[in-house]
Amino acid sequence: MKLARKLVLALVLGIIAVMSLNGYLRLRAERTLFESGSLRDLRSMGGALGAAVEAVFRDDGVDRAQTFVAQVNALRDDFDFRWVWLDDVPPSPFAPGVSPERIELLRRGEEVTFSRDGKNGEPRRFMLWPLPIAGLRPAALELSKAADEEHAFIRGSQLIILLTALGMAAVCALVASIAGFWFVGRPMRLLSDKARRVGLGERTEPLSLRQRDEIGELADEINAMCDRLTEAQHRAASETEARIVALEQLRHADRLKTVGQLASGLAHELGTPLNVVSGHAGMIRRGELSGTEVRSSADVIVEQAQRMTSIIRKLLDFSRRKGPQLATADALQIVSGTVEMLAPLAEKSGVVLLASSEGGVPALKADRGQIEQALANLVVNAIQATPRGRTVKVAVELCSAAPPHDVEVEFGPGEFVCLSVEDTGSGIAPQHLPHVFEPFFTTKDVGEGTGLGLAVAYGIVREHGGWIDVESELARGTRFSIYLHPAVEPQQCANGGA
Repeated sequence: MKLARKLVLALVLGIIAVMSLNGYLRLRAERTLFESGSLRDLRSMGGALGAAVEAVFRDDGVDRAQTFVAQVNALRDDFDFRWVWLDDVPPSPFAPGVSPERIELLRRGEEVTFSRDGKNGEPRRFMLWPLPIAGLRPAALELSKAADEEHAFIRGSQLIILLTALGMAAVCALVASIAGFWFVGRPMRLLSDKARRVGLGERTEPLSLRQRDEIGELADEINAMCDRLTEAQHRAASETEARIVALEQLRHADRLKTVGQLASGLAHELGTPLNVVSGHAGMIRRGELSGTEVRSSADVIVEQAQRMTSIIRKLLDFSRRKGPQLATADALQIVSGTVEMLAPLAEKSGVVLLASSEGGVPALKADRGQIEQALANLVVNAIQATPRGRTVKVAVELCSAAPPHDVEVEFGPGEFVCLSVEDTGSGIAPQHLPHVFEPFFTTKDVGEGTGLGLAVAYGIVREHGGWIDVESELARGTRFSIYLHPAVEPQQCANGGA
């Protein structure tokens, strides 16, 4: 129910309540006034008639007194009179017809009043007036007066009060409805429309309400809020742009750091083909080869040159700064490419780098370069943490998983592509595990790491709607697992393949 209607309803109910209370008090006062007037008339008539009856009794006896009461009753139309014996019981015509308690009051000389219907069913008010005549049976005069005029007046008052209350309620409801629409309904609808447009991101003109009340103050506050929201949006946009630039610079710096770590291994990787090229070129220059041998040596030189070119191109592609480009990416190729790129670094460190995969792993909707960078950071950390002669395993598989409760991701529990890196190093201390993804946090010696690798990998994976899980045991090793949602549901892949 709208606010204006609630106010109108509350006002109408309040008016009805006030009018009902006023009518009740008015009717009660009128009824009390009628009762007091009737009792005054009955008491006055009872006193006068009682004195006359006593006088007739003293002069002519009880029979003459009873006859006198009957004669008076025949002469008066507004009152009814009747002689009653207090010790008679029904069906005697002289029985009082009241309770023993009231008869006891009459015996003590007190009058008794009550109301009940008459012989014809009309409402009447009665009074029993005691007759304390010496030597006579306990007797009393019964006086009654019709109360139909009183009841008619009360019913008329009730009708007038009801019609007055309904009329006032209708008029007040009409006035309140008009005022509620103009001062509450219309401005609240304007405020609601503006709030809805602001929620949809529309920048509308300020709302102008010519009201100097709470609703007008609310409109001014909403206008000020919209201005602050607009400023905050501009500030957030500029801060987001700056953050994106800083994040790209951070990731590029992380790539260059990885390239620097690969430099020595790259030199070793290029050393063998360079020696082959140099040897064959020297034999050709010295003329030690015949025509067919020269061509064979030239083919060897071309093959080794292409090999070196491929190695350098991969390194350049890895180090080149580029924005995220989501596309369908093969998880198996990401793992094999990363392992191939980092093989020289592992060989130099004396670590065996192994890759394993399971069949039926679906493709990813991701930026291949960024996922390779995240995976490369994990592999480099694993190589650095693994003693010489031990193994680092890089695996890809499809597994069922549920996101951690403290990580908000786009998808719920289900099937995820898992890229894992497992080393056999010294492990991570339990107190350090909650901080491994914090920027610049590192347990390495000074000069051996910046503490950005895991933070960059964590940011990349979160931007792709996934998360990174870490398990570690001291003296046994550490396992980092990247969970990413497949580009197509595994069931759809199976149906498509069928």
